Amino acid sequence: MVKINGQLLEVEGLTIAQYLESTSYKINHIAIERNGEIVPKGLYNQTILKADDVIEVVSFVGGG
Repeated sequence: MVKINGQLLEVEGLTIAQYLESTSYKINHIAIERNGEIVPKGLYNQTILKADDVIEVVSFVGGG
């Protein structure tokens, strides 16, 4: 199980890019933190989610 934004999900073995494709996140408007470290967008296709990973998806919100 992988904890994503506090929720346990069965997504081990997927890359971050594959996981994001199954969601409504807009890649240009988010940052991914994996186990306390920011994952560069260029590595989303190479970074495989592993059991016990803790992922935070941070969305950027504009305001004015």
